Amino acid sequence: MKIAAVSDDGRTISRHFGRASLYVVLSVEDGKIAGKETRPKAGHGACDGAERHHAPGEACSCDSASQAKHRTMADTIADCQILMAGGMGLGAYDSLKSYGIEPVVTNLESIDQAAQMYLAGELANMMDRLH
Repeated sequence: MKIAAVSDDGRTISRHFGRASLYVVLSVEDGKIAGKETRPKAGHGACDGAERHHAPGEACSCDSASQAKHRTMADTIADCQILMAGGMGLGAYDSLKSYGIEPVVTNLESIDQAAQMYLAGELANMMDRLH
């Protein structure tokens, strides 16, 4: 199993999936983290180049161009089953699920701590952090 997390520094979970600059990918064997690597992550940007802010519950998927960006971001972690992020738009969340990647939204900062909690079945998926 592989668990990905979005990050800007390689140690902490970024607060926003689309704006994060990299993925940290953890390889899990026998329920324990056996390896760690970083991968570059394409940026999301706004649908028309302008910054957009969405109300809670309002989808941020805009159009087919955004879906193509989500696909590019998902392709980089296509071998992962889980993606941890501090927040993301509903469009990205739904897109990741459609690619077979389970998005888990958390308020934890430490990638290692969040992964350990996920593996122990103790990491809550905080859907209220979607926008």
